[in-house]
Amino acid sequence: MTFNYEPLGGRLAVDFANFGRVFSGGTSRPLTWAALITFLEAAKVVSPERGVKLLSLPQTDAAAAEGLLGVAARLQSALRRGFGAMADGNRAERDCAEVINDILRVTEGHDELVWDEGNWRMEFVAREDSPEWLLAAIARSAAEIIADGHSARLRCCANPDCGLLFCDLSRTRKRRWCSMATCGNRHKVAEFARRQSHRRPAARSTARSGG
Repeated sequence: MTFNYEPLGGRLAVDFANFGRVFSGGTSRPLTWAALITFLEAAKVVSPERGVKLLSLPQTDAAAAEGLLGVAARLQSALRRGFGAMADGNRAERDCAEVINDILRVTEGHDELVWDEGNWRMEFVAREDSPEWLLAAIARSAAEIIADGHSARLRCCANPDCGLLFCDLSRTRKRRWCSMATCGNRHKVAEFARRQSHRRPAARSTARSGG
């Protein structure tokens, strides 16, 4: 099973909440170890080289991989609940904040500039070698969004069958769709078909009266 990383959310934690969502009906695939590493690598939380090494962790340290995957799944579930509430104009519940804080407590460390393929990028370096450090950037991003509250401008895609979340960073603050290439375009096609269907009966009626 493959997971595609589409950075539509505008913030790292929102993209993680969206990750694994299936378009039809807003259902979700279970988070697997391979999917988690795919996300972390695609989001540039870890380097491709680090990603390759992490993929083998279930074979070398099954307990560590299973534990981290469980924490990641709880975090993703909490973010979907918390961000969903914020998109509805409410506040994230305390249990969502507690999941985030649990990760932040065990991921003390600092950011460093790392030279990567001709460019500088930020990389988090944990003070202690704990697997949870892999989720530190996501947890920090989530904490910032929850602290921002309404100013984070969290929205849910206007397509009721989608369910993807995004931060509305548009200048007009009127973004409606997770992506114009998918839900936005489908809406346009549906609206065009609806207008055409209304025009056809009128055209037939005119033709009959003219005959």
